[in-house]
Amino acid sequence: MSRAVSIAVRYAAGRTFAHLLTTAEAIAIMVSLCATTFPQARPLLNHNNLVLLIIVVVVGTTVTAVSAYTGVIGTARWYVAGRVPDEGQRNAAINIVRLQSVRVMTVWLVSGAVMIIGNPHMFLAVAVAQAVILGGLFTVSTSLLFTQRLYRPLVAAATQDYSSRTTAPGVLARLIGMWVINSALPSLVIAVLVLCRHFGWGIPQTSSVDVPVVVLAVVSVGLGLRALIVVSLSISDPIHDVVQAMAEVEQGVIGRTVPVYEQSEIGRLQSGFNRMVAGLLERDRLRELFGRHVGLDVARLALHSETAGDVREVSILFIDLVESTQLASRLRPQEVAAVFNDFFRIVVAAVDRHGGLINKFQGDAALAIYGAPLPSDSAADDALATARELAEALRALPMVDFGIGVSAGSVFAGNIGAENRYEYTVIGDPVNEAARLADAAKKEAGRTLAAQAVLDRAQASEQQHWLSAGMRMLRGRSKLTNTSAPLAEWVERQ
Repeated sequence: MSRAVSIAVRYAAGRTFAHLLTTAEAIAIMVSLCATTFPQARPLLNHNNLVLLIIVVVVGTTVTAVSAYTGVIGTARWYVAGRVPDEGQRNAAINIVRLQSVRVMTVWLVSGAVMIIGNPHMFLAVAVAQAVILGGLFTVSTSLLFTQRLYRPLVAAATQDYSSRTTAPGVLARLIGMWVINSALPSLVIAVLVLCRHFGWGIPQTSSVDVPVVVLAVVSVGLGLRALIVVSLSISDPIHDVVQAMAEVEQGVIGRTVPVYEQSEIGRLQSGFNRMVAGLLERDRLRELFGRHVGLDVARLALHSETAGDVREVSILFIDLVESTQLASRLRPQEVAAVFNDFFRIVVAAVDRHGGLINKFQGDAALAIYGAPLPSDSAADDALATARELAEALRALPMVDFGIGVSAGSVFAGNIGAENRYEYTVIGDPVNEAARLADAAKKEAGRTLAAQAVLDRAQASEQQHWLSAGMRMLRGRSKLTNTSAPLAEWVERQ
């Protein structure tokens, strides 16, 4: 048995069981009225009418089962296949309860008409009319108890990415409606029977209404319990889904959504939760994209602080490619982009490993900061270690030559720009010095130079990897700068 057929069979079984249960209750009410309350109708409880009643019940049950199966099998097939329903299929799924309720009432009305036509008697007609009205309404409400968890996924699939104008009774309307059908209506019938017998209105005062009243009371208790369960499940199930989904979102499962199978305020709650999750996903995507552009630490700082910035002790690493304009003239644009991506991929990985922040890419150059926005006691060591690692790693790249400069000192670190558009950056002499050192390093064997300021701030374990490269006048500066180079470069120069 395929899954679609299984869904349709279980749905039809639920509808059929509800029909048989309420039919038994309606027959019990009708027989009790004919046997004790309407003495003129006692002869009608004969063999012929019993056979007719059995035939009506069998045919009505068969029609109920077949109509329930055929009414849902088409919806179950596209649902199981994962297809997008067309307009007709979508409406059939959304209105499944309404369509089936109409079919249920039709079966009861036709069955009652057959019973009355088969034996046209006023008292039987009254009893049958009461049974049809009560039985039809009872079947509609009871069938929801046995089928609502089966058709909910179908309705949810039909309403996915679709705004329907179809509405359903709200929580208050459901409570009142179920109370009226399953409690107030049987109680009203009891009151009418007692009053009619008391005043002799259609019921002899000598007749007994005790048995019908007891039957109606027992039926009302059972119906009330079923109605309570139906309404409770229609509210508690979707709320439980939302609560469970909220717990998963709280634990980090941001993409968790709930199925929307309601057109009442419960459905608006489900849809609202899904919209909230969509907003969280969009916010996380924006945060991730923002973090890629400015660095995760800067992104977190921007999200939790509005401070413009302050003066920090930082270390700066500046790396620049050599003759990138000539590279662009020899290669196609996509090939140049591939070379740059390979270059920056190595730079970003090394900076991240040593706790730095890539503050910006400037064409063919990159500026890395250590000690901002988060303070670091090992900023100088991290910057120097990154420079040594890059000097070795970038030698393996073809068609790439570079210069690396490292400096340290006090800078302004914070947001620069207008209120509606700013960026996090560092401003100060160490930034300029690192850029000039990178330019000068392009002519050195190891392609790396560090200012004495950053060596003075480093630990002895890192200083031992560097040797003095002499005093030199950097471009655009008025004072000599004491520089150092990695030990490997010094050995090559010797």
